[in-house]
Amino acid sequence: MKDGILDILKGKFLVSGDAPKNWLFIIFTSFLATIMIGSSHSADTQVHKIAALSEEVKELRSEFVDIRSDVQQLKLESTISQSLLEKGLYPSEIPPKKIKVKSQNKERANAGF
Repeated sequence: MKDGILDILKGKFLVSGDAPKNWLFIIFTSFLATIMIGSSHSADTQVHKIAALSEEVKELRSEFVDIRSDVQQLKLESTISQSLLEKGLYPSEIPPKKIKVKSQNKERANAGF
């Protein structure tokens, strides 16, 4: 047991008779480790992008709510009448009347056309 640990520490498994098999395994595990590290970095990049986009969505949503409340305020009759008073337009004091127009087709049918 002690000799096995010393052989590993001295690196005899890299120069012994079956060393090419060991080298292939080391190269393979190094390749897999490189792929794993690259994949991890890619995943971290995606997580950061998602977090940044989530923050942007929150900001845009709050901006939308602010603008929507401003527009609702501008649509109020009191706001419109106030802005029209500044321009010299006043609301009518006489209420509107409904105008009824008879269809010309009915008049022609009654006249015999």
